[in-house]
Amino acid sequence: MSYPHIDDELVDGEGLELPTRFRSGAPGAKPGIDLDELERMPIPAVRVPITCIDYSPDRVETRAITDFEEFIRSRRSPWVRVRWINVDGLSDPEAIRALAIKYGLHPLAIEDLMSTNQRPKLEPYTAEGGRPPYLYLIVKMIQRFEGKLESEQISMFVGRDLVITIQENPGDIWDPIRERIAKEGSRLRELDASYLAYTLIDAIVDYCFPVLEHYGNRLEELEDEVLDRPDRHLITEVHQLKRELLLLRRAVWPMREVVNAMQREPHECMSDTTRTYLRDVYDHLVQIMDIIETYREVGTSLTETYMTSMSNRLSEVMKVLTIIGTIFIPLTFLAGVYGMNMAIPENHWAGSYPLFWMVCIVLAGGMLYWFRKRDWL
Repeated sequence: MSYPHIDDELVDGEGLELPTRFRSGAPGAKPGIDLDELERMPIPAVRVPITCIDYSPDRVETRAITDFEEFIRSRRSPWVRVRWINVDGLSDPEAIRALAIKYGLHPLAIEDLMSTNQRPKLEPYTAEGGRPPYLYLIVKMIQRFEGKLESEQISMFVGRDLVITIQENPGDIWDPIRERIAKEGSRLRELDASYLAYTLIDAIVDYCFPVLEHYGNRLEELEDEVLDRPDRHLITEVHQLKRELLLLRRAVWPMREVVNAMQREPHECMSDTTRTYLRDVYDHLVQIMDIIETYREVGTSLTETYMTSMSNRLSEVMKVLTIIGTIFIPLTFLAGVYGMNMAIPENHWAGSYPLFWMVCIVLAGGMLYWFRKRDWL
């Protein structure tokens, strides 16, 4: 396979609706997805948005890519220092094919980016077979959408002067980065493509903090509610929070390994300056993992607190019922004896009925006094 117009390096991507063989990895299937297989995939009626941002210290140019043939034939202008191509979705195999032809994407990387169940990882590719060297990364972008936590796979190709990001769904959290690129004199425009990749990953990692802040606030509220008025819906919400924290942990934990590998393993597409900044991202990931583990322990503690509160509530109910039953045992006995349908001498005395009630009241009051004195009430 030839790649006639490789003039920069590569991007990130995520999964199309693939044939079963691509999703499950059928035994004996050919590894990777090549250009012919991409060409045979159905093309959607609505094309995914593709944005290309070219920039240098003195100039920025943003455009949408719609004509793939023209895009493959074109060459970047001499003034361009870094190119960032962002693909908003995986439903268009023709877009992936155009990027694969122009930038020499490896079939194994294409297969990974089109499968959305990948674990965050880092794969270095060296220059071979007409392909340029690049780093291929998979990271997870965490967002809360309509009250639910969502984990979106982001594939990223990082070359010497190119970054390609391929998202699973439209929409991202990178608008502040686009604003920084548009701003003259920003550090982004002064440094290389690997620094742009660092900035994108850093934004993804930092966005976890407001998500964690939401969970922290909600756990505090649930703690008060569980102690004050334990209810069945509370334990359901606690379990939901624990599941979402587990999803967050599964996304963040392997990203820590990815950033650590980027920081420690030398590659020609990763500058020393960028590796220095990646230390900060790694520290943030460690901090996020500590917070997640703390919140999961709080969630477990809330479950135990709920069970204890419900047990105490049941004990209080049983105590009240037991006391009521205990008080009425002697009263029931007296009522049974003097309510029998038989001649009783006391029935011929006019004061027997008031005396019966007096004995019952004194007996019940004496038992209540005794219970309170022994701190049973």
